[in-house]
Amino acid sequence: QVQLVESGGGSVQAGGSLRLSCAASGYTYTRKCMAWFRQAPAKEREGVAAIYVGTYIGTYYTDSVKGRFTISQDNAKNTVYLQMNSLKPEDTAMYYCAAKPGPCGSWSRPTGFGYWGQGTQVTVSS
Repeated sequence: QVQLVESGGGSVQAGGSLRLSCAASGYTYTRKCMAWFRQAPAKEREGVAAIYVGTYIGTYYTDSVKGRFTISQDNAKNTVYLQMNSLKPEDTAMYYCAAKPGPCGSWSRPTGFGYWGQGTQVTVSS
């Protein structure tokens, strides 16, 4: 089993920054896809960013956050980060960390991810 714990959420003004962390414990896959999803009230859960960790490192982003968000990882600490800059009110949501073994194919869809964190709230005011 894999356990994921998010932290770093909070309330900021538009234009501000936050750094989310996702600490993983339990079974360690040699090849894995780690992703961040977000869900606002009455909205569908959407993929924000993903990182493939294996024989190479690959990163992926949804169009709305490109240039503003950066996903990274520290394999020694089993931790994935999401640096969020230039935050906008529409970024307000509960942010979830997710993981699955293997590649990041179809990463933006939550169905294939079997491991999830509890979520951390991000609120951006205007």
